[in-house]
Amino acid sequence: MEEKKSDNKSNGTPEEIKQETPPPELPEVTESALQLEELQKQVDQYKDLLLRKAAEFDNFKRRAENDASNILKYATETLIDDLLPVVDDFERSLKHSKESTDYDALVKGIELIFQKLSKVLEMRGVKPFETVGKEFNVDYHDALMQIPRKDLPPHTVLEEVEKGYMLNDKVIRHAKVIVSSSPADEQTESTTSTSGK
Repeated sequence: MEEKKSDNKSNGTPEEIKQETPPPELPEVTESALQLEELQKQVDQYKDLLLRKAAEFDNFKRRAENDASNILKYATETLIDDLLPVVDDFERSLKHSKESTDYDALVKGIELIFQKLSKVLEMRGVKPFETVGKEFNVDYHDALMQIPRKDLPPHTVLEEVEKGYMLNDKVIRHAKVIVSSSPADEQTESTTSTSGK
């Protein structure tokens, strides 16, 4: 009987029973752990994808900046390529002018070169605009001086000192011109009549 009592003592205390029996499995905890693990995998995938996209964007940005730099650097390449034959013609004319005294041929050669240069510029959209006889316009002209004239209305372009040029529809160089004004006696009369009022 004593043996039975000792068995009961070892099996009978509540602390011993708690230690011997395994804790029940909590199904919610394992499901939550699985869900957490799955979410962590998704976070890692998205993080990896974000890093890849950021690297791709940096590479694209670098290429775009390089392309833009090259475009600016070599933008005039085709224009210069078109102008080089004109430069060659000038060199030949200069060489020929030193060897020959035929000034008529030299003038004709320079005229041909000028026509060739004008054609290259025109192909690129550069054209001179007419000014003489037109009314002065600040959008197209820079007045260097005024000359009183009775036979023309005031602000009429009398002479073109330097041609003006347009690139397509934009003025890239204003024409430098001499403009008519009203004669001096009319100017003093108009000044007196306005000051007398």
